[in-house]
Amino acid sequence: MIEKKNYSFQEERAVLVGLILPTQTEHDVNEYLDELAFLAETAGATALRKFIQKLPHPDSKTYIGKGKLQEIKDYITGKDIRIAIFDDELSGSQINHIEKALEVKTIDRSDLILDIFASRAKTAQAKLQVELAQYQYLLPRLRGMWSHLERLGGGIGTRGPGETEIETDRRIVKDKISLLRRRLSVIDKQAFTQRKDRGEFIRAALVGYTNVGKSTIMNLLSKSDVFAENKLFATLDTTTRKIVFENTPFLLSDTVGFIRKLPHHLVESFKSTLDEVREADVLLHVVDLSHPRYEEQIAVVNRTLHEINASDKPIILVFNKMDLYEKQTFDEWLDSSVKVEMIRELKARWENESQGQCVFISALEKRNIEELRTGILERVRSLYQVRYPYKTEYNY
Repeated sequence: MIEKKNYSFQEERAVLVGLILPTQTEHDVNEYLDELAFLAETAGATALRKFIQKLPHPDSKTYIGKGKLQEIKDYITGKDIRIAIFDDELSGSQINHIEKALEVKTIDRSDLILDIFASRAKTAQAKLQVELAQYQYLLPRLRGMWSHLERLGGGIGTRGPGETEIETDRRIVKDKISLLRRRLSVIDKQAFTQRKDRGEFIRAALVGYTNVGKSTIMNLLSKSDVFAENKLFATLDTTTRKIVFENTPFLLSDTVGFIRKLPHHLVESFKSTLDEVREADVLLHVVDLSHPRYEEQIAVVNRTLHEINASDKPIILVFNKMDLYEKQTFDEWLDSSVKVEMIRELKARWENESQGQCVFISALEKRNIEELRTGILERVRSLYQVRYPYKTEYNY
């Protein structure tokens, strides 16, 4: 019978593995593995070394080829390394071949993200969503994971208990997926009713790459105490607060962060959570300006918004962590006038690209927060004027 995986990364040591494909550079893959190391740290693992292989396409059996697999095997032999984490999605067959060769647990990026979500899910809804995503991830990999029970060769004599168990497990997983979907459907209806009961308020939602400071900004704007932590996916459950700026009320929601290669199963399973984004009137797209690939992160978020049919909404770009950006960009000998000009050019560029819908802040230092409040207030009031053209007061 199938057993649901429950990885525990407590004090586990790991190696990370990435592949350079023709469309990528070694620098790109190294940065991707840095993010994978951060994911591993969030899950409780310590990444000791990265292994990178350059291939025209992934190897169908071992993903990285036998030579690189042997190199990894030589490195981990004699060391207390219990897990190999691959940056791309692996098939069940690939996982099986790699685990046989390395003799350590092998997972991919999607499995790692699912494990983090499982450890951080607090509400019944989030737990059901993660469990559904885990079973959806597992279903197409059952045959590959069962290959160690299959008999060698083909034809007569090869059909036995192994195949029967695979089919049994497949049925169990499919039944479990159906049950979880029914349970989530009930919760979705309840959540929809709750959203309808919020009245006719304009609704704003914080979106962005994971760990860009959305929850910290939520706390600043709402003066509430939303959990914020310097780890990936600190927030899974949507938090909504009523905020009033100058007698103008609106609702602000903090949502789960997006990430590169976010497993499709998670996007599907977190549909009801992402409904907060889909049903919002305006999106505050928070960006970590200090991140070296912040433009790529913007693109990832925009693609995800497109996937969930939320890309046509008004968006205010909120460039956060200005303090870190300045520390990383400016050295102590740089003339102050040069610094001012560089910041001016940066702001001019993004004001042009966002049609003026952007603001640069430091949530940690509470810098330019009033400018952010003003920008939100102007947008919220303009939306109220469109929705209720004959009203002059929006104090509900």
